[in-house]
Amino acid sequence: MTDPARRRASHKPTVLVLASTYPRWAGDVEPGFVHELCKRLCARFHVIALVPHAEGAQSGEIDGVEVIRYRYAPAKLETLVYGGGIAANLRRSKWKHLLLPTFVGMQWLAVKRLLRTRRIDAIHAHWLIPQGWVASKATRDVPFLVTSHGGDLFGLRGKFLEAMKRDVAKASAAMTVVSSAMAAEARRIDLAPPRLDILPMGVDLRERFVPDATVARASDVLLAVGRLVPKKGFNFLLDAMPAIVRARPNVRLDIAGFGPEEAALRAQAERLGVADHVRFLGAMPQDKLPALYRSSSLLVAPFVRDDAGDQEGLPVVLMEAIGCGCPVVVGDVAGVDDLLGAMKAEVCVDPRSTEQLANAVIAALDDPSALARRAEAIRAIAASRVDWDHIATAYGHLIAHCIDGVRA
Repeated sequence: MTDPARRRASHKPTVLVLASTYPRWAGDVEPGFVHELCKRLCARFHVIALVPHAEGAQSGEIDGVEVIRYRYAPAKLETLVYGGGIAANLRRSKWKHLLLPTFVGMQWLAVKRLLRTRRIDAIHAHWLIPQGWVASKATRDVPFLVTSHGGDLFGLRGKFLEAMKRDVAKASAAMTVVSSAMAAEARRIDLAPPRLDILPMGVDLRERFVPDATVARASDVLLAVGRLVPKKGFNFLLDAMPAIVRARPNVRLDIAGFGPEEAALRAQAERLGVADHVRFLGAMPQDKLPALYRSSSLLVAPFVRDDAGDQEGLPVVLMEAIGCGCPVVVGDVAGVDDLLGAMKAEVCVDPRSTEQLANAVIAALDDPSALARRAEAIRAIAASRVDWDHIATAYGHLIAHCIDGVRA
């Protein structure tokens, strides 16, 4: 940010945001929800986002956010975060565990440097570990809000890691989780922050993720969107595809996403004899997703709790599809309860049951009129809960509460 811009922002409190996942450039395929929140907080705060460096990543002012990227390895080796997320990258490439000490250590040093050289009024740490832990160790004078998104709470098991999470929660000024299921899990493992709020990430339900009555839905096109990692359950959807193809011979499954499971999923489709009915679209930029949601017959999101205990907190993909009026069939994980409300019983299945998943998809495709009515009802529920304007306002109030608590 230029000096004049800093002077203009000087009347605002400064919030330092810590995150591991952050868009590297405009149109990046990596999840952008942290940046979406940051840019909406700029009306109330001067926002600095401290995030990992990656080759080609942009720094400086982006949408009003001052983005600072810290180095943790030579450029070619800075591969811990992107391309599937930290947990997936560690499972795929064991050598990347060697990057963890410098990833955490250099983030801590960067935070300490900013605390020394800039006036920071509050820290917003996304994910309990490592960002929440870094915030808790970097300062006792600046209040921090920690937000758990799911994988850090449901996953990262074991006595040592759960003790770390308890320490982070206790040291925070407040904590948020993105679903009521996560609040229950936080209480189960004895996290005791001074304040615990349920505040999801939001979705732009006013301009980007909106229905378009001029776009006709296809009759036999299934859509699956997300990182190709175990908790998304795409392998269970492929298991159901032979039965779906027998009932709907013209059906096609489009998988939009990237990640470490791609080769295994492609091989599975070949082995099951359904490769001609499956298209792997690769990573899709955010601005391309609404067209997919509007034209596909059905989003199938077969979420599961994976073998490491990781599961969705409140799936952004599901919120986006619902925003576009796309009908859904969803894996029955606790994190979707808040979004679906009373409609959960109509759209949730156990994806590990091939028969149940296949039957739900076939039944949905067989009755498009009922499917459309159900999608409209679900969108009405979601609109009151995850619209970005409402979510950003709530986060702004909570951060201000943290700052005021220190001033008092």
